[in-house]
Amino acid sequence: MSPQRRTALVSVGAACLLIAIKLTAGIASGSLGLLAEAAHSGTDLAAALLTFFAVSVAVKPADPGHPFGHGKAQNLAALAESGFLILVSLAIAAAAVARLAGAVEFEVEPTLWTFAAVALVIAIDASRTVVSLRTGRRYRSDALLANALHFGSDLAGTLAVLAGLVAASTGFPEGDAIAALFVAGLVVAAAARLMLRNVDVLMDRASTDAEATARAAIAELDPPVELRRLRVRESGGAHFVDVDIAIAPEAAVGQGHAAADRVEEALRARLPGLDVVVHVEPRDHAGIRERALAAALGIPHVRELHNLAVLDVDGRLEVSLHLKLPGDLPLADAHELAEQVERAICAAVPEVGEVVTHLEPLTETASASEVELDAAAVERAVVEETGAAPRALRFVRTDEGIVAYLTLALAGDESLADAHARASAIEERVRAAVPGVADVVVHTEP
Repeated sequence: MSPQRRTALVSVGAACLLIAIKLTAGIASGSLGLLAEAAHSGTDLAAALLTFFAVSVAVKPADPGHPFGHGKAQNLAALAESGFLILVSLAIAAAAVARLAGAVEFEVEPTLWTFAAVALVIAIDASRTVVSLRTGRRYRSDALLANALHFGSDLAGTLAVLAGLVAASTGFPEGDAIAALFVAGLVVAAAARLMLRNVDVLMDRASTDAEATARAAIAELDPPVELRRLRVRESGGAHFVDVDIAIAPEAAVGQGHAAADRVEEALRARLPGLDVVVHVEPRDHAGIRERALAAALGIPHVRELHNLAVLDVDGRLEVSLHLKLPGDLPLADAHELAEQVERAICAAVPEVGEVVTHLEPLTETASASEVELDAAAVERAVVEETGAAPRALRFVRTDEGIVAYLTLALAGDESLADAHARASAIEERVRAAVPGVADVVVHTEP
């Protein structure tokens, strides 16, 4: 027989003994408190039988019809127990109020044997509370922990009954009814807490403490992993966890399996008895790149950047980029601006561990005289094609050579296809007129 079943069976025997003691002493002394405690112990017997049944079912291994095991049988038993407790407590309270209101005549005559019986009850309540609490914590049994809470309330109720009997023996018989009311209130409060907790478990309410513990365990992994989703549920004192993590899309199957193993080991170290499933999926670098780009461009004075790449280095994400700044900017100022970009990317993309920036000077505007270009030749080509001079003309020096930027004014009712054809023709004329140009960019507007 398992320790859980043995503990539950002992509770059944203790409940039977307590019913006999309390009922006999209550009838002999006329104590409502003892009779209420006897009825309370009657619910204890029913609850203990339910717990015995629940533990017997809960220890069964998972099967095809119950892939997550039978642990919730304990929560069902605890819920039924709390229902019994509330019903009996209402009956106790009604009888106590009737006595205090004088609706019924009563007489309480506690004797030495009555106090001896109460002392024996206190000893039994204290011992079974300790036993149920230790066994429930050791095996993480909700039903046994519920019994420990229940037996603890029994002990407090019995102490209140003892105080009521002492008051009755000194000439204040209403003290017994007051003690009975106290027992009823105590039991209702405990039963309500018990009911709410087990309803949460049966409804798969997320365990906030367990989820926080799981997230902390995953966050402390080194090398880190990207957590996409985490779900935690509880059943029969055990936790079931579903985890989605992301790794580099180019990682091998073995690397993904190793990352999942590290997550499982970290979670089991924090949550013993855990049943965990880890799903591994490729990391979406495109989304990370877009967020990093937006964060960098959000820094004032950043006008141009390129070659932004997301790298996976030993399970840690890094971003590298080339940042272009004015060539005459002091190095100290350029470095400070680069650090602002790095901090902005790390804040906007928490999964990125490091950002590396390469500083470059912005391309400079070149004059026609510098590069010995004939701006007049470019303008003549535009006039010959469109009949008007360009609205704007500038030359930019790049690594590939000189680029000519033209802005043309065309009729607003001209079709896009015709405008594109006109721009292409102008590009060819400019290239022919100025052979030294590396590229021609034509912008058309009405």
